[in-house]
Amino acid sequence: MIIVEKSLLKNNPHLHIVNKSEQQKKLPFIIFNHGFTSAKEHNLHYAYLLAEKGFRVILPEAIYHGERGQGVAEKNLYSHFWEIVIKTIHELNDYKEYYVYEGLADEELIGLAGTSMGGIVTLGALTKYKWVKAAVSLMGMPAYEEYLHWQLEQMKSLGISLSFTDEQIEEQLSFIRPYDLSLQPEKLENRPLLFWHGQKDPIVPFHLTYQFYQSIKDNYEKTPANIHFISDAQADHKVSREGLKATVEWFEKHLLK
Repeated sequence: MIIVEKSLLKNNPHLHIVNKSEQQKKLPFIIFNHGFTSAKEHNLHYAYLLAEKGFRVILPEAIYHGERGQGVAEKNLYSHFWEIVIKTIHELNDYKEYYVYEGLADEELIGLAGTSMGGIVTLGALTKYKWVKAAVSLMGMPAYEEYLHWQLEQMKSLGISLSFTDEQIEEQLSFIRPYDLSLQPEKLENRPLLFWHGQKDPIVPFHLTYQFYQSIKDNYEKTPANIHFISDAQADHKVSREGLKATVEWFEKHLLK
């Protein structure tokens, strides 16, 4: 039986999913991050399938989302995008420390994954945490600086008045640059990394992710099984069933003893 528990850590809600028969065991551990304007419950199907395979999974709630909504209207959420991403990256370590300390997570077998913004969080976290042993980015991208410029161009093309000064934009770039994996790909250290991305994605540009993959795959020459990119020619900003199955199989392959 797979159980789903609502839990709190430092007053931050998350869902904890595990097979009841293994509830008290030290298990391979996966943190799965949700997307922008989404919520932790929306990724329960990933967590269920992973728990069936023997993983302990948690689904954190990002700030200004779901139970942490704080009354911020969705239209006002966009100005907080990078604040949410960076704060989520910082909070990941709290979850890891707690579950390892409680003897519920195997420190040598920790995975990180996410959809859209959650994939962006995942790739940024690889610049900070060596404890991430394998990762999956679903519709995410690592090029924080390029993506911010793309976002600004999109707003201009849509006729949205930009209220940011050049100084504010530079301040934002300085804030996110340390987490930009495309600027420091050596921090991957050949860790297993799977990408899934739809070529018609209008939210997170396919080319930003694929260019990065192309730039790093030669670094995996000695460990080619540790890097893979699944490109869906028909998909937009929605992960296919293939992407779901590939995520589970990736962690089975790289985190289960």
